[in-house]
Amino acid sequence: MAEPKRKIRIGDLLVQNEVITDQQLQTALKEQKNSGRKLGRTLIDLGYVEEDSLLNILSRQLEVPFVQLRNYQFDQNLVKKLPEALARRFRSIVLAEQGGELLVGMADPLDIFAYDELVRVLKQPVKQAVVRESELLSTLDLVYRRTEEIASLAEELEDELGDDAFDLADLSAESESEEAPAVKLLKTLFEDAVQARSSDIHIEPDETVVRIRQRVDGVLQEQVMKEKRVNAALVLRLKLMAGLNISEKRLPQDGRFNIRVKGSSIDVRVSTMPVQYGESVVMRLLDQSSGTLDLNVTGMPDNLLKNFRRMIHKPHGMILVTGPTGSGKTTTLYGALTELNRPEVKIITAEDPVEYRLPRITQVQVNPRIGLHFASVLRAALRQDPDVILVGEMRDQETVEIGLRAAMTGHLVLSTLHTNDSISSAMRLIDMGAEPFLVASSLLGIVAQRLVRKVCDNCREPYEPSEQEKIWLDSFNLDPLDLEAGFVHGRGCYQCSNTGYKGRIGVYEMLEMNEPMLDALRRQDVSGFTRAARESHLYRPLGACAMDYALRGITSLPEVARVAATSEADVSLDETDAALADKAVRDAAEGAEES
Repeated sequence: MAEPKRKIRIGDLLVQNEVITDQQLQTALKEQKNSGRKLGRTLIDLGYVEEDSLLNILSRQLEVPFVQLRNYQFDQNLVKKLPEALARRFRSIVLAEQGGELLVGMADPLDIFAYDELVRVLKQPVKQAVVRESELLSTLDLVYRRTEEIASLAEELEDELGDDAFDLADLSAESESEEAPAVKLLKTLFEDAVQARSSDIHIEPDETVVRIRQRVDGVLQEQVMKEKRVNAALVLRLKLMAGLNISEKRLPQDGRFNIRVKGSSIDVRVSTMPVQYGESVVMRLLDQSSGTLDLNVTGMPDNLLKNFRRMIHKPHGMILVTGPTGSGKTTTLYGALTELNRPEVKIITAEDPVEYRLPRITQVQVNPRIGLHFASVLRAALRQDPDVILVGEMRDQETVEIGLRAAMTGHLVLSTLHTNDSISSAMRLIDMGAEPFLVASSLLGIVAQRLVRKVCDNCREPYEPSEQEKIWLDSFNLDPLDLEAGFVHGRGCYQCSNTGYKGRIGVYEMLEMNEPMLDALRRQDVSGFTRAARESHLYRPLGACAMDYALRGITSLPEVARVAATSEADVSLDETDAALADKAVRDAAEGAEES
């Protein structure tokens, strides 16, 4: 069995290697007595030694490897040999197994008690490795997902429910204890979702199972539980937390509640819906403690951001942010509101629902069930002396017309529209019944956006496009110099849950209205507006913006293809129309020659 070299005092070792002075050691020892922290961490916090220098010295002295966890490929079966509680307690993680011996990374390889406990728990010879404590803590959050604990708690709840029919009201009454299995299961579910950076949690009953799916970076990840009957208990508990009617199972319901998970304040929006095998629940998780929403972190290119800022600081007019559900429209608009939020500016919002609570801003939750629609909120807001109005969505003719008239009469109006691109948005307002002169007089600009997944930094590697992709790339007319750097993709690792992607970034397309576009709007000239928009100095299609990210190694070609699909369809349609027009001209010319 490998034994650690135990008769080493870290302070004396650093003094011998002339990394610190004896005076610095004495100061650190006094600080250690006051704080109770380990001497190595105290020396690092005091700035007397760099963490890498300390770990390299320990590695040489103990004759053990120094392992960088950031690029390490973990074996989940080996990692799980050490329970999560002990891994966090002893700042350790199992890295590899060779010849019956386990290689265990430790933030403090001089901790004799931790070493002895690891040998006892693992029941195998242990060889130490040195790892950075900061990397280790973030790695533990990633490799110890709660899927097994969720499954175990679901089984425990199923056993508690028994074989006989149960009264949900009785279950709700006795669930006040935090130890109740339903409460523990939900707690673990939320902790796992926050740990995995999930934006949504779906609880879906099926005929024989319950599916729990989490949306991470826009893609759902599934866990299946065989304990089907736990769904009713979970739905009941969630309804109680959200203040919903627990006896109503035939109609959809919406609510919200706030929880604290790992020091973060999470606002949970709950939506229930009756389905074939019970009630389905979808929860949107909004981290209220994630910091101020800022336009600088949206990923908007500098030239577009500069023009967008100039537009939102104009005294009146309408600005639209467009895109499908989940494209980041709300984040962009909240970033704009945060920038405009000053004591001298009155801001009123009409939202469905209110996602983030912002100080100094009057936020109104629309409620169609009592007649509080966007149009009625907007009409009332105009009597509240606002400078800036945010309308959650332009859904109908009345809302559009009130918003446009408000923009004409000295208010800045921000809103969203569900369209595929910026060019089609202006005409959509006219299609919804707005007068063309109103649209032309009020509209300042349109921003279309999508979210693309970023390639995981931990497992990124060069990517060679296929022959089919090379043909597709020719349509972008890329500079050969731009292609020299090549493309990347993610191989898949523990940090990105083997998806190859981690995090998302916005892709943008902007139109700032100019005279040719406004003139085409007044005449309802679709082709003229499209032509003027494409000739404007700021306009670049969404696919071109996404390709910029691919060339910089931020995203992958499949993500570009997903974003560019709509614009490519538009291009092919235009080309078809042009080909038909050319054919008509040729046919006419041939007919004239024959006659």
